[in-house]
Amino acid sequence: MEVTRVQGKDGSNKSPIRRLMGPRKVEGQENVDKKSLDYVLRSGLAGGLAGCAAKTVVGPLDRVKILFQASNPQFAKYTGSWFGVVTAMRDINNQDGLRGLFRGHSATLLRIFPYAAIKFLAYEQIRATFIKNKSQETPIRRLLSGSLAGITSVFFTYPLEVIRVRLAFETKRDSRSSLSSICKQIYSEKPHPSLSSVTPSPNESSSISVRAATSTTTTLIPRSGLANFYRGFSPTLWGMLPYAGMSFLTHDTVGDWLRRPSLAPYTTLPSSNSSTPHISSSSPPSPYKPAPLTYWAELLSGALAGLVSQTSSYPLEVIRRRMQVGGAVGDGHRLGMRETAGRIFRERGWRGFWVGLGIGYLKVVPMVAVSFYVYERGKGALGI
Repeated sequence: MEVTRVQGKDGSNKSPIRRLMGPRKVEGQENVDKKSLDYVLRSGLAGGLAGCAAKTVVGPLDRVKILFQASNPQFAKYTGSWFGVVTAMRDINNQDGLRGLFRGHSATLLRIFPYAAIKFLAYEQIRATFIKNKSQETPIRRLLSGSLAGITSVFFTYPLEVIRVRLAFETKRDSRSSLSSICKQIYSEKPHPSLSSVTPSPNESSSISVRAATSTTTTLIPRSGLANFYRGFSPTLWGMLPYAGMSFLTHDTVGDWLRRPSLAPYTTLPSSNSSTPHISSSSPPSPYKPAPLTYWAELLSGALAGLVSQTSSYPLEVIRRRMQVGGAVGDGHRLGMRETAGRIFRERGWRGFWVGLGIGYLKVVPMVAVSFYVYERGKGALGI
């Protein structure tokens, strides 16, 4: 059966499959349809693969950082020094082997692919709405686009993050929880109502009032269910505003600096070396698509983005981790954001909000660098 091809304006032939998928982005086009389903799917795929690659690179560091942040009793003695990070990783490897260093990584990949896919495609869509041309390329628009993209992605994938943290938090040798068992455990956890603020009275009427108040508190607070999968969601939203916003803002801003005429010959790839095969080297450059950076320049811009974003949001991340593992330590009492922050301050003072920051840098800087690098190269390979 003969396949009919349609002659394009440039003399090329387009197959019916290509017409169904929509037009590819060609260098030299002034306007690109970023609202098309084809672009959304391609940018989402590139983002998901970038997130998986980045998380795999830093998987062992992520496990140790969670143990430090959540004040795991077995590893609390290692916090506060770089040597402690190495020692903790060595102990995990001796106890559980390589699998111990990647404990919870399956849940990480299960979460990170949709999270990164939604984050990057949402950023592209929101950015296309707020920044329609070069004159609108302002820091506040970039910051807002990144923040909204981060909030959108975390809203849809947060329960998977709670599961991942709980898997990574377990350290007992005989604890081999599966994804299904962890989900059942989180779902069935019941908070214990705190009665520390109630002073019993010797008379009977006061005793009845106390029991009635306790019964009402127990009824009003969800004893179990889906609400358990959203522990720490409030600080996550607050933390995502500076984290995602500063990440995209810093990456794009550093990219602009590296593309300045004085540095461009050393930091950008010539169009003839583009990895996208359908782009013609003789086509004029697009005014809205910046030149691709070399591998080291792309990694540098991503690394600086990770450094700035991690610093701006780390205290809220510590609070979030403590809330997420609330059912795994202590009496299982569900703490609010303010109560969690107060407990951290009472335990360690202001330093408690920065526990694990060193390992946070060690993890986030290469993770964000790899993420942006794979994403940008992935977009080129997918023709967008």
